[in-house]
Amino acid sequence: MSAHKPRSGSLAYYPKVRAKRQIAVFSTYPALAAKDAKPMTFYGYKAGMTHVFCRNAHEKSVSFGQETMVPSTVIECPPMKVIGIRAYTHTTGGEKALGEVTIDKPDKALREKIKAFKRRGKKKAKEEEAKYGTVETLEKDKAKVSLVTLIVQVQPAMTGIGKKKADVAEVRIAGSIEQQFAFAKERIGKEIRIGDCFAASQFIDVRAVDKGKGFAGVVKRAHVKVHRPKSKKHRYVGSIGPWHPATVMWTVARPGQLGYQVRTEYNKRVLAVENKAEAINPVSGFGNYGMVKNDFIVLVGSVPGPAKRIVAMRPAIRINNENLAKYTDIKLPNAGVRG
Repeated sequence: MSAHKPRSGSLAYYPKVRAKRQIAVFSTYPALAAKDAKPMTFYGYKAGMTHVFCRNAHEKSVSFGQETMVPSTVIECPPMKVIGIRAYTHTTGGEKALGEVTIDKPDKALREKIKAFKRRGKKKAKEEEAKYGTVETLEKDKAKVSLVTLIVQVQPAMTGIGKKKADVAEVRIAGSIEQQFAFAKERIGKEIRIGDCFAASQFIDVRAVDKGKGFAGVVKRAHVKVHRPKSKKHRYVGSIGPWHPATVMWTVARPGQLGYQVRTEYNKRVLAVENKAEAINPVSGFGNYGMVKNDFIVLVGSVPGPAKRIVAMRPAIRINNENLAKYTDIKLPNAGVRG
């Protein structure tokens, strides 16, 4: 087979297909110069939007110093339980799992998600236990390790969304390999809270599966112009390609799936990270969600997905304007002044 040049360039939002999983995952992370190791990802459930009154702190803004109403998104963040540690080694084909250590007694919600937890085949189990039975045995091969991650259990049963089965994800840790191992050993079997990851006023990126809208035509899906009234057809593409060569290019607008696709939004300013739910809850709760019961984070602007959707958050990877959405004197709907 002759060699050929692989395709290059961005495909933007293509292919527009349904997401394989409802839990979104980040593949890249910023290089944080952190003194202490800390988790770089946190998962929460979108409760809905509200308005927060703040004072504009951007000096060159026309409304500098004035009180303004900021549309904001509330994400409920129940504590994540660390159920395992996984170590990776660098190979020519990328990062490859070297081994992992997990807790001994998973709870009922985790059993619903991973039914074969700690029930691997006898031969494979013996090999793995002999090689990596504890974190200490995993740490002995530190020279081979290029990355240490936490395997966490997100606990939707602690919220009011009506879901009990746990969500399982991996969480990257900031710091050197020694710091990552030390942090992982300290936290295994314990819980991580949103305050361990993010603080007010910092920028973060969010990633989630957006609202699914089913099968849609080209006008709604690709914003094709509707034809004039005299036309035989109105909501269609005038020409999808030439007669010769008889082909339809992938760039031509076609009907198909709209929504339920993974989307990332960058540089969301954190207005507040709180643990008092009464400070944000409306009297009758959030629409299609209910009452927030755990820690929560408030972000400027909107976030992909409907209410109850799981949202992944990480530190911002490409901050381009430090004055973006810069506010002080933040007033949550049911609380006093903050910041």
